[in-house]
Amino acid sequence: MVEKKDAAKKVVKKTTSCKKSTTAKPATTKKAAAKKAEVMVDAENAGFRAGDVYQTLSAAGSALSVAELAKATEKTETEVLLGIGWLLKEGKVKGEDGKVVLA
Repeated sequence: MVEKKDAAKKVVKKTTSCKKSTTAKPATTKKAAAKKAEVMVDAENAGFRAGDVYQTLSAAGSALSVAELAKATEKTETEVLLGIGWLLKEGKVKGEDGKVVLA
């Protein structure tokens, strides 16, 4: 039993000496956590986002900004912009004072 305790003490000493040498390295955990979600860009997804944006503008009855649309539809701003682009191409919406309104 005595030999095992001595071995455990040696391991502790080794790990503490290793910790001193590794503390000089900068932490990179924030970069991994900051990864952005990707948006699938295809005709089907754009059409669904356009429908979300159109329904939200119709229910609101007034012009909304991109941030307000993102909050109301619970989508990212990128997805909202994808839907707005679709609706602009079809002539369903127009820009008015930095906001989007039904045409």
